[in-house]
Amino acid sequence: MHLWQRAAAEFVGTFWLVLGGCGAVVLATGYGSDGLGFVGVSLAFGLSVVTMAYALGHVSGCHLNPAVTVGICAAGRFPVRDVPPYVAAQVGGAIFATIILLMIASGSPSYDLAEMGLAQNGYGISSPGQYSTAACFILELVMTCGFLIVILGATDKRAPPGGAPLAIGLALTLIHLISIPVTGTSVNPARSTGPALLVGREAIAQLWLFWVAPTLGAIAGAILYRALFAERRPYRTSFAERLRTVDIPGEAAETELAAGLLRSRHDAP
Repeated sequence: MHLWQRAAAEFVGTFWLVLGGCGAVVLATGYGSDGLGFVGVSLAFGLSVVTMAYALGHVSGCHLNPAVTVGICAAGRFPVRDVPPYVAAQVGGAIFATIILLMIASGSPSYDLAEMGLAQNGYGISSPGQYSTAACFILELVMTCGFLIVILGATDKRAPPGGAPLAIGLALTLIHLISIPVTGTSVNPARSTGPALLVGREAIAQLWLFWVAPTLGAIAGAILYRALFAERRPYRTSFAERLRTVDIPGEAAETELAAGLLRSRHDAP
């Protein structure tokens, strides 16, 4: 698959994630018993990932998240050279989705951008529960760390086939159920960037946390998974070590040495 096709899939997938998740917050809450609560918003984010993972996972891997891309790269499953185009596509998709969301929301006379926002993330006075900066940083780091462990485990070749999109989507749902009251839930720098750029002011000033904490958490998750759970390659003794354990006289040893060298070259990656 060409890089431009994979980047396009990341753009479309992140667009869907932000439009679905943030759209649920902006358009489908605030309607009393008929509106979505935390559970509904959590499901909206999770379902957006599940649907796009099944639709486009075979194209790009469906990262939809700069922190996830960096974490998968840190885990050794993604080339460094492809990180910048993936991140650019994800951020672009998030911004475009937020523009579309603002256009839709502005069609209601009761919507006010300054008052209602666009589901931007925040800490301190901008946190839904007014949690401290430190608490929000720790939460975003730990949640993203756990998210990466789920992603790496669900996509491991030893995992049951076909279940990765569902596991990852449910993990994101759980993360939102835990963390919406704290930061509004990011664990995704692109998802935070789109709303922050359009809302402006304090949302932009606080955007740094929603890049730094999720990225560090993703790298930590990758390191933990590789250290604790990654498959270990079976130990293979070198030909020289095998030769030292066998007493082969003269010409026979030279023949075995030549054959072993040929095998070693064939086995080399």
